[in-house]
Amino acid sequence: MNNFKNILVVRTDRIGDVVLTTPAVRALRQAYPNARITMLIAPTTFDLVSGNPDIDVIILDDRKKVHNGVLGFWRLVFELRSKKFDLAINFYTKRRTNLLCFLAGVPMRVGYFDKNYGFLLTDPIEDNRAAGIKHEARYCLDVLERIGIHDDNLEYLLPLQGRAQVWARQFFENHDLGKKVPVFAIHPGASCPAKRWPVERFVALMENLHQKYLATFIMVGANDAHEATKQILVNTAFPVFDLTNKTTVGQLAGILSRCRLLVSNDSGPVHIADALDVPVVSIFTRNQPGINPERWRPVGPKSRYVAPPPYKDRAFAKSRFFDAKMLENVTVDEVLEAVDAIFKLC
Repeated sequence: MNNFKNILVVRTDRIGDVVLTTPAVRALRQAYPNARITMLIAPTTFDLVSGNPDIDVIILDDRKKVHNGVLGFWRLVFELRSKKFDLAINFYTKRRTNLLCFLAGVPMRVGYFDKNYGFLLTDPIEDNRAAGIKHEARYCLDVLERIGIHDDNLEYLLPLQGRAQVWARQFFENHDLGKKVPVFAIHPGASCPAKRWPVERFVALMENLHQKYLATFIMVGANDAHEATKQILVNTAFPVFDLTNKTTVGQLAGILSRCRLLVSNDSGPVHIADALDVPVVSIFTRNQPGINPERWRPVGPKSRYVAPPPYKDRAFAKSRFFDAKMLENVTVDEVLEAVDAIFKLC
């Protein structure tokens, strides 16, 4: 095995993807305990890796500010070049990240090969993730096999941020939450509209959960959950608190850590809760290779997912153009059964 001393890990996409990369970062640290490991991430995911003992340095690819445009891109190139990395593990092999690693002069560049300047990798790996045969965290670990690291531990690491924990605790105390009845988090959003379970089904689900468990609800998520939450608030007559678009990622983690359960569309908060050992019911409206539960499900022992049977002959593109009837393939009763199964274990 090579004696790498200065390693760059690249993962500049969404929050769930960053969480799912942490087992690979841990395996990298165990293989190279004396190496300097730097992680290049997007600003929105900083709270997910800050304080991670496996990471020595965090660099932000701030595409909206300091690294915006051509000048900003080259500013980041020169910053990376000055670090003199001897290895880049690129878990997000897009045109920008492949160019960054190449122009930064990193001599060994490992990652899955695709059309987005994948030829710039020195050690490309055949990309079969679209088949969805393995979990995404497992695919991340597989990248490390190119440098001789073999690891099967899928345990995540997500440090809770101190200020975020204080904020979450104060929110619970100010609203007298969690003392008498369970608090359930609900995330009705998703980056793709084709992954959003219908609002009326969330309402019916919450009515049943309130009746059975006397639950109080906190709506969580970013802007993609805001409109659905507004509709849910109008159609519910029991306690529901709205935190959509009102938290940082660190504060979201703090809130989820205090909840008894998260029910969510297939999206980033699922993996945050999973990393915090909070039981999750993840709703998959689609079940096709690459976007299937086998690749994106929560892995916690108390977590569950609900999905329709695998699609064989029907296309369900990741865009705003899709058959809305497909969103109805998961029933309220199926999600309720998943919640009941979790509470039988608790």
